[in-house]
Amino acid sequence: MLRTAVIGVGYLGRFHAQKYAQLSNAELIGVVDSDFERATVVAEETGTQAYRNYEDLLGKVDAVSIVVPTVHHHQITRPFLEAGVHVLLEKPIASTVAEALDLEGLANHKQLVLQIGHVQRYNVVFKEFRQSIQQPKFIENLRIAPFPKRGTDVDVILDLMIHDIDLVLAITGELPNKVDCTGVSILTPLTDLAHARLVFPDGCVASMTASRVSDKAERKMRIFQNGLYLSLDFGTGQARKLQVDLSSDLSPEDLQPENLQLERGDDLLAEIADFLKCIEQGHGPQVSAKDGRHALQVAWQLKDLLASN
Repeated sequence: MLRTAVIGVGYLGRFHAQKYAQLSNAELIGVVDSDFERATVVAEETGTQAYRNYEDLLGKVDAVSIVVPTVHHHQITRPFLEAGVHVLLEKPIASTVAEALDLEGLANHKQLVLQIGHVQRYNVVFKEFRQSIQQPKFIENLRIAPFPKRGTDVDVILDLMIHDIDLVLAITGELPNKVDCTGVSILTPLTDLAHARLVFPDGCVASMTASRVSDKAERKMRIFQNGLYLSLDFGTGQARKLQVDLSSDLSPEDLQPENLQLERGDDLLAEIADFLKCIEQGHGPQVSAKDGRHALQVAWQLKDLLASN
């Protein structure tokens, strides 16, 4: 049984603690938060101990989830990696690419699992159709949400759009050679709504819209490739699929999409279970530190474009 802990038990970290408490191959040693009252509440919920300082867990755990504001990712993750602890680090991997490279290099040197929390990789609609997506020509992403009740320390690119950047990079298997971005601030001094366009060396184009100032939540992706169209709804588990044989003449009847409803799973539980499995079986995570760094690298290209404009 792996000794685990969660560093940062705010809105999302609380869910991490609940998942570890559910899993039979994990013992939740403790939870940490700068708000000790909050840590105490979550500790009572999950049957573990509350800590004020993350340093108190060094030497007591085998694996941790780090779910703190992005600006603290590098500072808190590094001591755990140095102590030989496997880390599930919430996205984005770090504030800067230089910090990401440092964490990636340390994890590789120590032969530790450093998994990045791009949880959408575990969404049922993405997992169901991932293998069907081969050499797409055009990808369209929409990710919108109401303004978060919790405070946000990053702009919408690092908050929401980075999920779709990671998904697109996972599909294409390469970095874009051209990017463009527009964005505006609405309710904060940071960018709250952004649209990006990525062009890849093989000609694939990805269009992404992300907003945290919408009146509803939607997470959708559409993929167009030779003979295949997919429309995936990450929120509802609904999918539309149209697959045709391009070697024969097509009639209007051939162009009717199939509607599918997939049973929604627990993405976060699947992510944490996979993290523990990687540790137990000694293989690399589905979302590696390199993947996290690549997503951050593209995000910073977009952010730099907005700054220069």
